[in-house]
Amino acid sequence: MDLGDLRAVGELRSITQVLSAYRAGLFPMGLGEGGSGPIGWWAPRRRGVLRPGELHVSTSLRRSMRRFSVTVDTDFAAVVRACADPARPGAWITEEFIELYLVLHRAGYAHSVEVRADEELVGGLYGVALGGVFAGESMFHTRTDASKAALAHLVGILDGADDPAPWLIDTQWRTPHLARLGVSEISAFEYLSALRSALERNHSQAFLTD
Repeated sequence: MDLGDLRAVGELRSITQVLSAYRAGLFPMGLGEGGSGPIGWWAPRRRGVLRPGELHVSTSLRRSMRRFSVTVDTDFAAVVRACADPARPGAWITEEFIELYLVLHRAGYAHSVEVRADEELVGGLYGVALGGVFAGESMFHTRTDASKAALAHLVGILDGADDPAPWLIDTQWRTPHLARLGVSEISAFEYLSALRSALERNHSQAFLTD
């Protein structure tokens, strides 16, 4: 995390505030230890994004995916809490953030993808869907390839949306792990341009019928 990507410092007040931030290209993350306050509002100068046709699905991942069952929004709270596990390196999701995203989920904005093996939750991801943008917040796995399977399923949802226009998955930063999956980096200016276009789309409706 580079403090050069920090745009403002404040607090979480309402989902209206948070949604307005996402629409402006910002996302919240605590500045204190373990993600505690004060809240930073971030907009990376180099943004990690995944776009149609860019996901890398290896042969081994395709084999792994056949061993999993994948659902959407069946246990949002469990996915968020697994992502928030304080034992994970770089843990930053506090109870305040858990409550915020539960409210966003109940309001129809935040969604999760759950990956199970033998009915056990072994991976998943969650984020906020607005128009043709999915702002990814976090992902986890306890079994090899489970989080990758979650991302592949998310791409399938967006590819299957009624609106044929390009979608955009915002990963905030590009980590080496995400780069291997096809996530690229674009400038903040390019991201804002892509965001404006994607917000006019209707892909988020795909989550209502998945």
